[in-house]
Amino acid sequence: MKPLAELDRRGVRTVLVDIDETLTTAGKLTAQAYGALERLQRAGLRVVPVTGRPAGWCDHIARMWPVDAVVGENGAFYFLCSDNRLHKRFQDNMESRAEKRSRLDAIAAQILAAVPGCALASDQPYRETDLAIDYCEDVPPLPLEAAQRIAELMRQAGLTAKVSSIHVNGWFGDYDKLAMTRQLFAERFRLDLDEANSDIVFAGDSPNDSPMFAFFRNSVGVANVRRFEHLLAAKPKYVTRAASGAGFAELAEHLLGR
Repeated sequence: MKPLAELDRRGVRTVLVDIDETLTTAGKLTAQAYGALERLQRAGLRVVPVTGRPAGWCDHIARMWPVDAVVGENGAFYFLCSDNRLHKRFQDNMESRAEKRSRLDAIAAQILAAVPGCALASDQPYRETDLAIDYCEDVPPLPLEAAQRIAELMRQAGLTAKVSSIHVNGWFGDYDKLAMTRQLFAERFRLDLDEANSDIVFAGDSPNDSPMFAFFRNSVGVANVRRFEHLLAAKPKYVTRAASGAGFAELAEHLLGR
């Protein structure tokens, strides 16, 4: 991973960013990080959070934050606000989501019984497509080995599973953050992600960001990405000096030439 200073900011038109411990710091969205989002958008850059967080949160983010769209639940959907209306695009239709929801509930019970100390994520009631198991957000932190065990149990049950900085997320289907980002760009921005690759920066911090780290030429890890270095299927090309929200603000200042 190269120092952020080596990233060529010329031609960058879009910033994609994970939320938990990339924008946030110890679970809080700081004024510094939120202000960085606003400065990037005011400078004419397209800004899109790409997160594992739930539909309920993403409704608010698309409406209220200085962003152009949001990809949520690890690629299950994108939301954007246009002409003061919220537009939603899901990977699955409503009937399919409801059927999968009941199956996920049964898998959740099995995992909670098998891995002492974990819990359903507190944002689970606001999710439409996936199962989120908390291993260090609102429970006493469990070791990464426990998170890996949860992910393995999800895979044994037929789910796609990804470890984030706070949760292990599982869902039926082979989509991920990158797949839905492709759909968003094609359908709403009329851009082919392969052709636009060098115009985009992605910032993240954990294993569920690996598809994005692998694909984007200008992928950036905030400094705390090093916590997961041995679990990353693909590493970011660049890394900030600062961690979490301060690392994202560092990236924004670099892109804005300050």
